[in-house]
Amino acid sequence: MAKKVTSKTEMTQEKPVVDTLRNQEVDDAVEKRLIALYTLQSVDSEIDKIKIIRGELPQAIEDLEDEIAGLETRISNFNNEIAETNQKIASENNTKAEYTELLKKQQKEQDNVRNNRQYESINREVEYSELQIQLCERHIKEFNARISELKQRIEASNLLLTNRKNELEVKKNELDDIIKETEKDEERLLAKSAEQAQYIEDRYLTAYKRIRTAARNGLAVVTIDRDACGGCFSKIPPQRQTEIKMHRKVIVCEHCGRILVDDSIASVARESIAKKD
Repeated sequence: MAKKVTSKTEMTQEKPVVDTLRNQEVDDAVEKRLIALYTLQSVDSEIDKIKIIRGELPQAIEDLEDEIAGLETRISNFNNEIAETNQKIASENNTKAEYTELLKKQQKEQDNVRNNRQYESINREVEYSELQIQLCERHIKEFNARISELKQRIEASNLLLTNRKNELEVKKNELDDIIKETEKDEERLLAKSAEQAQYIEDRYLTAYKRIRTAARNGLAVVTIDRDACGGCFSKIPPQRQTEIKMHRKVIVCEHCGRILVDDSIASVARESIAKKD
């Protein structure tokens, strides 16, 4: 049997059909990618809302815990300084006692001197001992004043510490109550977010996370709103809008870098989320 020979004309007619199918496959892949990205953004935005409900409580709790740790360290340092100062007082008392005993001996020797030379020598020793005793007493007085000051600081710090611990307990209870109310929703949304991320290529997922982190409102994928970017509200040229609606490639805002989608992508994504719910 003779083989059928494909003419150049037939090959030329088949090629556009193949190219069209390939282009359609590419367009479908891009469209699915855009739907997945917008769905992921919608889910992550719901998670953000839960975090907003918690407000500044987590940060307030962290600040209080840091302050409490600082107060406890301060109190510990004050107590250590009191212990060291008491040791110094004990040392000064020992020195004072030694000079007091020495002074008594010197005063007795004064009664038994035989000449003026010996008297002047012992008298100088007596004066030196008396000065040392006075110096010890002055040091002891200063150390006791320092201890008194430290005790007042400890008392004030303990009072502040008690207040901060009570405040911390109240805020933790508030946060626990909020977490209990939103825990199930958050777990469900986190699971959705992780599931949706599986359908997005790593390079697009990385870009999404980078844009989302940089954006103040956490929006990395936005729709066109009144001919403008739904994130930064910069005007989008008509030609650019047409390209976005064709779903042939991922297009970002020239001003803020957010990924742009049209209402049809957003609509399909919302329907997908509603079905899963």
